[in-house]
Amino acid sequence: MLSKLQRGRSAKPPRILCYGIEGVGKSTFASQAPRPVFIQCEDGLDELDVDKFPLATKYDDVLSALAELRQESHEYETVVIDSLDWLERLVFDRLCAEHNTTSIEQVAGGYSKGYTLALSLWREIIEHLNALRNERGMVVLLIAHSKVERFEDPESSPYDRYSPRLHKHSAALVSEWCDAVLFATRKIRTQSEDAGFNRKRTIAHAIGKGGGERILRCVGGPSCVAKNRYGIVDELPLSWAAFVQAITQSQGTQSNG
Repeated sequence: MLSKLQRGRSAKPPRILCYGIEGVGKSTFASQAPRPVFIQCEDGLDELDVDKFPLATKYDDVLSALAELRQESHEYETVVIDSLDWLERLVFDRLCAEHNTTSIEQVAGGYSKGYTLALSLWREIIEHLNALRNERGMVVLLIAHSKVERFEDPESSPYDRYSPRLHKHSAALVSEWCDAVLFATRKIRTQSEDAGFNRKRTIAHAIGKGGGERILRCVGGPSCVAKNRYGIVDELPLSWAAFVQAITQSQGTQSNG
């Protein structure tokens, strides 16, 4: 086995999960990636000039699209799934049909067994995505909406934070697999104002034009789940060019160091 040891970086296309608030521009961000093709699990791409498969209405539609990208000749360089939370519904529908139930909570007798069984279908999706990345050299870009969850921090008091709108088991699997989990949001500032009767109220103001500057948070913290394996530590503009530039600069700094 020692003769098979590998050293150094492997230049492979990134695996990205970009999630965020409604209407911030997640799909637009994905459309800026090199030669993207969208596997749409929700109906929301009409205003974007992109190539896309027909709307997936069942889990097998997504598998068929991924299999076709693996097997057929094409010039696409990025595969986009939009969105993961709608794909999760198709996963649950598939399991409900197999177990003749109407709710994922009832699958396999309940007790959250349905959520565990769902992981096998998610791994099937990831297997296809791995093949597209490793065999076809495609970037993988996954889109998801956000939710606010209560986080029980063992080192401090509980607090609310943004996370992908997925069941915790699915979110953990996908987030661990991805090279970058990016939170897309608008930049705001808050200030306290006197509300009378010795009370204060907090007012939020958007920073920038058009409802606020749109940014990517690349490192997690109390406000959101985020990570990356590229050493990016700063907030970025919500653009593919800015993300690629940040990767290049970070890797160049690491090499020089």
